Order: sequence, then structure tokens, then C-alpha cells
Amino acid sequence: MRRWLESLEGFAIDVILNRRSGKRAGALRFVLLLLSFLYARIIRLRVALFEKYYFRSMMPGCPVISVGNLTVGGTGKTPVVEMLARELCAGGRNVAILSRGYKSVPKPFLRRLGDKIFKNKSVFAPRIVSDGQALLLDSRTAGDEPFMLANNLRGVVVLVDRDRVKSACYAVDRFGSNVLLLDDGLQYLRLKHSINLVLVDSQAPFGNRFLLPRGTLREPPDHLERATHILVTKCEKVNDEALLSEIRKYNRTAEIIQCSHHPLDLRNVLTGEKVSLDRLPGMKVGSICGIAVPESFEGALRQLGAELVVTSVFADHHRYRRKEVEGFVSRCHRRKLDAVVTTEKDAVRFPRILDPLLPIYCLRVKIQILDGQEAWEKMIARFTEQRDIVVPETIY
Repeated sequence: MRRWLESLEGFAIDVILNRRSGKRAGALRFVLLLLSFLYARIIRLRVALFEKYYFRSMMPGCPVISVGNLTVGGTGKTPVVEMLARELCAGGRNVAILSRGYKSVPKPFLRRLGDKIFKNKSVFAPRIVSDGQALLLDSRTAGDEPFMLANNLRGVVVLVDRDRVKSACYAVDRFGSNVLLLDDGLQYLRLKHSINLVLVDSQAPFGNRFLLPRGTLREPPDHLERATHILVTKCEKVNDEALLSEIRKYNRTAEIIQCSHHPLDLRNVLTGEKVSLDRLPGMKVGSICGIAVPESFEGALRQLGAELVVTSVFADHHRYRRKEVEGFVSRCHRRKLDAVVTTEKDAVRFPRILDPLLPIYCLRVKIQILDGQEAWEKMIARFTEQRDIVVPETIY
């Protein structure tokens, strides 16, 4: 069933990105286009209702920094959230990350039903991926991105719940958090945003220009006007005049910060051993990933000097079976490759393989600001310098 759904998802993505032709693909594109027009009107109405205060945004009693994007996936949001959390913690803030836990697995239905019947209080609390000291959930239950953030960040609380107003109140009351990072927060309007940091992928800033479900835009491009800061990611060159001009067409006042995703090191998925990127030039590798833009990962490996011999691509957020990983490693071993490389986000979804035929590494990346460092530092200082933030009583 899962394979069939992933196959269907793959077909739909190919249709949306115009990789498929024929009558069936053309008919589906037409239906999706009609749905996109309806979706656009619903989105515009929803945003307008919040802007006109027909719907209210909650203030949890401390600043909320939203990190989001206009498009579906692929902008490199998770490393940005990680860098923000690190710098805010270094500035003395008590940080909590609020995530919806996309594609995380909830408790079985009967357990949830039992919790409600017997009034188990924990059922009403968000899932605690990390209390700032220890990992409390696995990647399956937490979702791969929250798990990765919790695994990389000590001293940062990570909570998962679709109701992030509830998560915000819980973080403030239970953990004393005084800065909240709203992961994937642009469309989450029920919380008041102190900062609206919107990521724009320099390689595909507005997707294919169509809204969901015909395209990859979650909101119309002119909604970029809600951003207070715009982070242009995956920059190959600084100050691309055409791109910056287009961004300014939708937002004339936001600070624009340009950055790239800079490879950091390799990490052995089994042992955790760090390996220098100097090992990659000339190394024959197989790549396996299930991310929104696999081409960017494969391109990064080639730029680092690796000889990419075998590749395997799965649907975004794919949860790997042992047979899939072992089969790919065996295939690479037969081709006499030196190693298998995956992304850090994929690595948390790998089953544990005790004795792989080849070393399996994940490529870790960090954000490197190319232009706009002063604007970034000013944004961080806005919160780290306010040592006496008053947290009023929270109303549930």
C-alpha cells in the first residue's frame, strides 16, 4: 500500500513539474489547475480574515520567530532553524522549537482512545522530542526534521503538535522558554510572529509559478509582503540583480540576506565518526536520498570531487525499509564502490544496519551567509539583548 501511494505521489509530482506527457498527464494537469484557482481564493480569504482581525492571532507571552517559505519543500529550512537556535542560545535565550512533525506517526488509535477515556493528561500535551537535555522520541514518532534538530541541539526544547498555540503555551509554562522558533510557520497565522523570516530558493524562487495542487506554491508570490526578513538560499552568486529585483517587486522593505548551504563534514551513520570532506575527491560513491530536490544533493557530491556511480532516489520523507538500504549497499559493493552517502535528513530515517558491506556516511551542511551578515546579527541581537523579557500569565 505504501509503495503504491509513493508511486502515485511520484506520478503526481512528475505531472506538476511537466516531466510527464500524454493525455492522462494533460487531463490531470487541467484538473489540478482548476483546483489551484479555488485554492488561491481560499488562501487569500484566510490571510485577509487574519489581517482584518476577524480571526485572532495568539501572543504566547514571548517573541515568536517564524521560519517558513512560499513553496513546498526544498529551500533548506532545517539548517536555518538550527543556526538560529544556536545563536539565540549563545545569546542567553531559552529557546523552544515548535514543529508540526510532518509525516510523524501518531500513537495507535486504540491507545489515543484509551488516553481520552481515562483522561490521561499527557494526551493533551504536545509530544516532547527533546526537553533540552535528552532525546525522548525516535524519528518515526517525532518526524525526521524535529528529530534531527533535537539530535543536533543541546539546551533547546523541541515540541511537536499540529496545534502550535498549545505547544507555545506549553513551552513557556513547562520549560520557561522565552524565545520560540516556529518551524514552517509562514502559513501558521494563529500565533503572532515577531519576525517573519521567509526562505526563497535562488534556484527556483517561486516554484513553477502555479499554486498547489497544480504547482509548488503554498501562497501567491505577492504574499511575500508579509516577510520582515527574506533569506535567499542556495546562492551560487551574490546579488543576482534579476532575482533581487523580482523579490523587491513583492516586498520593498524586508531585509534581504543571501546565503549558501555549505558542506560541513561527513558522519558515519553507524558509528557517528566524523570524516573530513578531503576524503571525497576521487572516491567512488553511491548516493541514496528521499528529499524534495535530490539534484542539489547529487550536485553537491560532484562539486566536492566524488565520483557518483550509482544513485537511488525515493519520495520526500520516505521511511526506509531494511531491505531497501541493504539492497542498495549490496549493489554498490558489487560495483566495488568506496562508500554510500546520504543526507543528514535521510540518515535519521534509516533502519539500524549493524554490519554494512560498505561505510554509510551522511553529508552534513551548515548555513554560510554571503551577504547581509549585519542584518542577520541585528535580528539576533534584537532578542539576545533583551535580558528582562516579561512573560505574562498564559491563557489557554
